[in-house]
This record gives sequence, structure tokens and C-alpha cells, in this order.
Amino acid sequence: MNTGSNKPGEAAVAQDRTGTDGATEERALGSRAPEFIKARRVLHVSWQVGVFIVGLAVVVAGIIMLPLPGPGWVVIFGGMAIWATEFVWAQLVLRWTKRKVTEAAQRALDPEVRRRNIILTSIGVVIIGVLAGIYLWKFGLQMPWKIKDQ
Repeated sequence: MNTGSNKPGEAAVAQDRTGTDGATEERALGSRAPEFIKARRVLHVSWQVGVFIVGLAVVVAGIIMLPLPGPGWVVIFGGMAIWATEFVWAQLVLRWTKRKVTEAAQRALDPEVRRRNIILTSIGVVIIGVLAGIYLWKFGLQMPWKIKDQ
């Protein structure tokens, strides 16, 4: 497994810039399995397979929830978090996602963007109100299809 280091047994370290105080924290990338599991190769590989299968099941459940009722994206990111306990690539994807979500939240809090969103929402509400008024003026409270009372 490539950990980004040339020395055997050394874990790669990446800087996490998602902190709110601007300070950078260094966290080791790689397996977070208990030491007694990492010490035995067969046990560690079976641990990784188990983590992968559980994470895959959670991600697939999240994908199924995207068109169906349920918190699809939250479940998908939960599966990624499960994978991130064991795999470096998932840790990097999760850090990238966290950074992008934080940047999007900061942009959404920008006063100009909020003002634009409020104006666009107001225009949309007015358009829907006008369309509902025209419908009520033309048809009243009667539905456009005829249903016979039984």
C-alpha cells in the first residue's frame, strides 16, 4: 500500500485546513484499526474487507435513497466516513468534500448572494401567486377534470 512515504512503516501525513481558527492540524492518513489487528496481516486484510463491505452497503443504500424517500446524500457520506476509517483514498475524498461544503456555506452566507437569493425567491412566489390567481379566476375552485360522485 502506498502511504506517500518512502520509509517503510511510516504513515503519510496531510494537513487539515478545515479548522475554524485558521490553524492547521496534521492527522495521519491510513488505517485506524486497533494495533493488535494491524500487527497480523491476515487479520488486517480481513478487517479491511469487512470495512469495505459495510461501507459499500451503506453507500449503495444511500444511492437507492436518492430517488426514493430518505436522506440519500447523508447516508452516502456516512458510507464514505466508514471507508475513511480504513482507506487513504476515502480520507482524501472526505477532506476534499468537507472543504468544498465549507466553502459553499461561506459563499451562501455572503450578503450579496443572500440578497440575490431573496430577490429570486420573491419573484418566484409572485409568479406562482399570479398563476394561481389566473387559475382560480378561470376555473374557480373546481378541478379541471370531472369526477362523478358515487
